[in-house]
Amino acid sequence: MRRTRLGRDVGDDVRVQRLGLTVDVPAGWDLRIFRRPAADAATTNPVLHLANFRLPENRGDFGGGAVERMGPENILVVLFEYDEQAASTPLFARRGRPVPSAADFSPRQLQRTLPGQSGVQYFYSDAGRAFCLYVVLGSHARRAALVSTVRGLLQGLAVGPRARHGEAPVRRGSG
Repeated sequence: MRRTRLGRDVGDDVRVQRLGLTVDVPAGWDLRIFRRPAADAATTNPVLHLANFRLPENRGDFGGGAVERMGPENILVVLFEYDEQAASTPLFARRGRPVPSAADFSPRQLQRTLPGQSGVQYFYSDAGRAFCLYVVLGSHARRAALVSTVRGLLQGLAVGPRARHGEAPVRRGSG
């Protein structure tokens, strides 16, 4: 059994809906969907972290503090949302979630270069929302096998209208 960040014990895959994002979380994976506290009049947007290792409580939006803990079999998926008006800018012109291939990954695409790791970053829009999908693999040499897992994970990710509060996880097939 593992414990989700929403406080429920689960042994099977779980579907989590929070802040307009829905994700199927495989057993043994750690998921966090959150917003940073706003300072002054600033707005904050949802951030999703999904990893096949235990995420540290303190980490940056793009995985700083987590990537340093990764081994060669580890994967970190980050979905970072930008302000709504960004969705209509050229940077986010790609519509719909990207489908990564092993050839997309490079050690030079990492936010922070760490030996052996590989990454990719895509900017796109979905459901009128602007996102950066950032994926870090623990091993550039094993990227072909790891990307297959990433592609499966992304098939279980859906973007809906922006929501103001989170919902409880439900077991797959029950909602």
